[in-house]
Amino acid sequence: MAPFNFTHSDTSTFILMGIPGLEAAHIWISIPFFTFYIISLLGNVTLLSVVGKEQTLQKPMYLLLCMLALTDIATPTFVVPKALGIFWFNLKGITVAGCLTQMFFLHTISVMHSSTLVTMAFDRYVAICNPLRYATILTNAQIAKLGLVGFIRAVLFILPLPLLLSQQTFCANRIIPHTQCEYIAMVKMVCGDIRVSRIYSFVLMFVINVFDLTFIALSYGLIIRAVLRISSHKAHQKALNTCTAHICVMLTYYTPTFFSILTHHFGQGIAPYVHIILADLYLLIPPMLNPIIYGVKTKELRDKVVKYTCRSSADTKFTQSSADTRDDISSGLQCPSGNCQTVREYVNQH
Repeated sequence: MAPFNFTHSDTSTFILMGIPGLEAAHIWISIPFFTFYIISLLGNVTLLSVVGKEQTLQKPMYLLLCMLALTDIATPTFVVPKALGIFWFNLKGITVAGCLTQMFFLHTISVMHSSTLVTMAFDRYVAICNPLRYATILTNAQIAKLGLVGFIRAVLFILPLPLLLSQQTFCANRIIPHTQCEYIAMVKMVCGDIRVSRIYSFVLMFVINVFDLTFIALSYGLIIRAVLRISSHKAHQKALNTCTAHICVMLTYYTPTFFSILTHHFGQGIAPYVHIILADLYLLIPPMLNPIIYGVKTKELRDKVVKYTCRSSADTKFTQSSADTRDDISSGLQCPSGNCQTVREYVNQH
């Protein structure tokens, strides 16, 4: 893959150190990494499978969940395999092209994830504040268009970052004290003028976070106002319960983000490996928790997951039982006298 036009430095490599200061514990650290990744894959693939099979779930809210699940599958997939290669096999080398590509996809998916959360907030606003118009305002086609807009926005916003870095000359010290190609770490290795890259990254972070969080806050402000106008306490609870899962998912995503930003800018006294572990957990924990949160909080989804799980288990038992019955018949245990050959032929054919 050659996604960007690199300068003379594209033949060189960087060294990803993993978690400096905890090299002796790399094997032990790899266990939660691998476990979180597998749980994340199982949960999100299950969600996609159930929504794909169940016609009653193919509506805007669950299509948005599928978009969220796709970003939750992609995010750790771009990080964990390389991190495990470092932890298990000491495979620390990565090309400049590979490093910038990883950085591009990680940030693109992150922005896409944020766009999905914004769209989900709008979905909850329409469902509670304009329930009679919900079916006309948010159709499946409209959700697909919003998803495409979010993806295009993410690509256009993030693409300049690796393009700007690819035009720079990197210094002799090509060691990245991290498990992934983090933008801040790559900027520190540039020998030339990086003012344009720094200004753009700062403006980008400000615009995305401020716009997305402002839109989400506005949506929930209108939701709370609409809920407070409802006289029934039971209706209050029902309306707020529809937002609980989304609020929990937002907290698991935005809280580690801001905590990581704060530790980077104001946590100079914190050990470097703490920054690295926090950054990795930010990419691992939300994708693992999101399908669990929606599975627990959304009754309709939970019931369908249980339904397909039980059906799969029942089908397995029935298949085994049928195989045992065929074996019994074929062995003559249920074979009428004088007709064994006929029965065996029938069983083998069916």
